[in-house]
Parts: sequence; C-alpha cells; structure tokens
Amino acid sequence: MANNVQALVVGAGISGLSTAFNLQKSGIDTLLIESAPRPGGVIKSVKRDGYLIECGPQSFSGNGYVTALCKDLGILEERVIADSSAPRYVLIDGKLQLVPMSPPSLLFSSLMGGGTRTAILRDIVGKSQAPEPDESVANFIRRKYSATLLDRLVGPFVSGIYAGDPEKLSLRAAFPILYQAEKASGSILRGIFKVMKSRKAAAPPGRKERATLQTFRDGNETLVRALAEKLGDKLRCGTQITSIQHLEPQRDANAPRFRLNLSSPYGSDTLDVARLILAVPTDVAAKLLAGVDAQFQSNLATVDYSGVAVVSLGYRNEDLGHPANGFGFLVPRSSKLTILGTVWNSSLFPGRAPEGHTLLTNFLGGATNPGAVRQPESELAAQAHRELVSLMDIRKEPTFSNVTIWLRAIPQYNLGHTARLAALESARAKYPGLWFAGNYLTGPAVGTCVEQAAKVADEVRVSFAN
Repeated sequence: MANNVQALVVGAGISGLSTAFNLQKSGIDTLLIESAPRPGGVIKSVKRDGYLIECGPQSFSGNGYVTALCKDLGILEERVIADSSAPRYVLIDGKLQLVPMSPPSLLFSSLMGGGTRTAILRDIVGKSQAPEPDESVANFIRRKYSATLLDRLVGPFVSGIYAGDPEKLSLRAAFPILYQAEKASGSILRGIFKVMKSRKAAAPPGRKERATLQTFRDGNETLVRALAEKLGDKLRCGTQITSIQHLEPQRDANAPRFRLNLSSPYGSDTLDVARLILAVPTDVAAKLLAGVDAQFQSNLATVDYSGVAVVSLGYRNEDLGHPANGFGFLVPRSSKLTILGTVWNSSLFPGRAPEGHTLLTNFLGGATNPGAVRQPESELAAQAHRELVSLMDIRKEPTFSNVTIWLRAIPQYNLGHTARLAALESARAKYPGLWFAGNYLTGPAVGTCVEQAAKVADEVRVSFAN
C-alpha cells in the first residue's frame, strides 16, 4: 500500500463505493477501505434453492444519478423495472385493503373517514403555518389531517421507509418536501407543486428522470459487484483504521491533511491523505474522529438507528389462498402484529422463486419494536409465518426460509436531526479536506445515497482544482 494517496474513502457501502468510483473516474488517486470482508454493506443478494433473495433493500427507486452510474458501469441493460401500477395494500381491520395511488382516489377511499376528507379539502383552499423549529411526522399529520390518516397510511409508510416511529421522526428531516411545501404555500397540495417544480429546475442536465422501482436480473448486489470490479485493487476489504491524526495546515492545498494508522491481515501501515471521506455509520465515524475533535463525537454518536430482521419465506403456489399479485402490504402498528410489511418479490420481478413457488419477504422490528431483532432466527421465521397464515390464507408451512438480522439497519431522522447535521457541518468546516457520505445525511434510499455520493465526489474534485 502506498504511503500517500490523494483521496481515501472509508466504508464500502453503496455511498462509499459510489464516491470512490466517481473520484477515480475524475482522475483522482483514490483508495477505498472497508473493515468487513466484503463490500456492499446491507446490500446483499443470495441465490439458494432456486430463490433469489435480498438480505437488505428489496429494490431501489431509480433516478438520473443511478441511471448515469449504471451506464458508466455497463450494467444498464441488466436492470429490471417493476410495474408502476402494481397494487399496494395496507392491513385494515384484519383484511388487506387496496391503497389509493392518486389524490382523487385517496379522497374518496373507504380508508378515509369524513373528518380526513374535510381536512384534505381544507388544506387545498386554506393556509397553515408549521411550528418552528421542528415537528414530528405524527404531530404534523394529526395537525393537518387526522389520527386516522396517521394510523392507516402514514404510520405504515414511515415503517416501510425508515422502520421508524412517527412520534419521533422529524418531518423537516425525513420528509423535507412536505415541510417546504407548507412553508412555501401554507398548503401541502398547493405547495408541493412549487417545490417539485423548483427541484426539477435545479437538477443538473441529464439527471432529470421520473423515479421507478427497479433492481437487477441477478439482484441488487449487481451494482456492488460492478463498482468493486471497476475499483479493482483500489478497494481493500478487511482493513481497519486504528487512529486518525489531523496534520498541521500546509501552504499547498493538495498536501496531506490527515495521517491514518491502518491494520489489515497483511500487517499495519501508515497512510497520509489529502482528502478523507468517511462513508461509515455514525457510531463508527464518531469513534474514528474522537481524537480529532470532540464535537464530531457529540453530533455523530447521537444519531439513532433501528434494527430490522429480513425474513424471506417461500411457499408453493397451491398453498397460498391470496394471489400475492402486486407490490405487497404494510401493517399499521395498531394491528399489534410483529410484521412491519411484506414484499411480494416474485410478483414484482422475474426469477425470484422457482417455478410454481412464491417468495414473500417480511420485515420485523424497527423503532417501535426494538426487541424483535434480539430473537433467534428460527423464532422470527416462525412468527412471520404465523402472522401470514391469516393475512394471506396460507395452508401449509413454508418450503424455504432465510433470515438476516441488521441490528443497526436504518438511521433515524428523529427530532433535532436537521440541527444535528448543521452542527456537524459547522465542525467539518474547521477541517478542510474532510467529508461525510452516507444514508444519515440526505435520505436512506439507495438512489439518494448514490446522488449524495456523486455530489460529494464533485466537491472533492473541485477542492483539488482550487
């Protein structure tokens, strides 16, 4: 390993991989290190017994940045896109009910009571003002609409994205479009058109693309493998940082600014870097920077994460009473079930299950049930099956199961998150050459991480030019 490198990226999840690839593409001498034996983080695809299962995200929402990355990697033709009209369901009163997919259908849906409809109409013509400085998603929905909407649709939706608690989740941080819409117009429905138009106008050329739900023929890990292949020996797994030292400022802006001590199966080494990008979970970043500045520790270590168990179950088609045609379903917390939601994989994408079989992937745990991920894998699989039996009229035991537990799966954009990130950015500004990338910054979705990584890489590139 060279003793000097222009840019070092730490953490080979999708954020780190994308950042390192973009830096390398810009001609910057870049090294990516990862403490785990494999890259990809929570993105992991496994083929077993004729099933193709995702141990983390089941798919991703594509955008212009993802498309550009896939083109660069030569894997664009390997993508498969889900039917945008695939029905989605929510569990109401013990039955799976169709979720309305447009504002008019939502307004007249049987899921909504008269009070919610009145509140929606009032929002269209009325005006409200968001409290400052922060408000939970739950308080926002109750204030603007109703507790019914929170329980039946918004709460399950929050579980589907963040595995979070709407009573703690910050609207401003987790759903900034809604916050900005009310601030711009006093109305969500009126304001959201303004915000989306502004965002579209600000998007760089070639990055404007309608979001679609997608994956790859051989699973999400196709993206990880392609990035790792392009990086080649510039990706080093099984390598840990034992300490980081901030070097005295030099007149030359491109001179080394950080010295790192590294440990790997091949021994120890010291590395001087001009640009350091930490693309690791917040607790890891906090420990790495503890000796640099205590302010990093106070802001990074306080970000909460939810644990999630991903339970994939396979059934013979003749054993399913419900056809499982569509995206899947979400479960309100008021149902008292353990499952947060279920994705009907073999309905969304081809090649997910053997002929005559169906693959159902269930999510358990989350911020509202943290103890679930501490249970044995066998109990988690049995629990998911027990709850599916009545929901989908399943007549026999599954023929296949796979359980993956992520104790720190998704960062929680809880109240105070925006202020926390602002303080982190203020601390970072004191150390030119340091950047952060990751799913706790602008959103946890794969596409959002790819977009943020591209922007970080561009900032690093410009810093060398200046």
